[in-house]
Amino acid sequence: MPTLVEARRGIVQVCRRMYERGLIAGQDGNVSVRLAPDRILITPAGMPKVDVRGTDLVEVTLAGVARKGSRAPSSEMAVHLEIYRGRADVGAVVHAHPPTATAFAVAGETLAANVLPELVYSVGPVAFVPYETPGTQALAARFIPLLAGHDAWLMANHGAVTAGATLSLAHQRMESLEHAARIILAARALGKVVPFRHEQ
Repeated sequence: MPTLVEARRGIVQVCRRMYERGLIAGQDGNVSVRLAPDRILITPAGMPKVDVRGTDLVEVTLAGVARKGSRAPSSEMAVHLEIYRGRADVGAVVHAHPPTATAFAVAGETLAANVLPELVYSVGPVAFVPYETPGTQALAARFIPLLAGHDAWLMANHGAVTAGATLSLAHQRMESLEHAARIILAARALGKVVPFRHEQ
């Protein structure tokens, strides 16, 4: 697990990269890293992520109790905590609103995993999370039956979440998810999406 200094630096860097690459806008999104088996570091509520500094981050227990930090933790903290509690292998969680991938979620769809080798290898199957009001425990509860076997989730009418053993991997999966969504949408515009054959 990363040190506090490493986690702070990594979260700030990922927030800026997501903003620069159009995966979030304004106060969208949130990022967290596991500091210890029972503690995470998470972005604060109500701040544009491009402005977040290391000192703005909040340390929280897996029970949801803030331990350090002067700001309130992200309003989507419940989703992050549910993933960490259910998946001991997860070291970081990223939530963003990547435009094309989120468009699939608004349309009530997930991404077909059997059309791009990169999606299969880098992201894996993308689960579809039925709609609940953002920031609620009800939304977090929707993740519970979908945690096993997934490292990426599209939330209906909301956005995307990716997880990984490291922050770098969780962030990479978010970028790969959006890139795959753009390719699949372009293929649809061309009139045909060809899935792998069974033997492939």
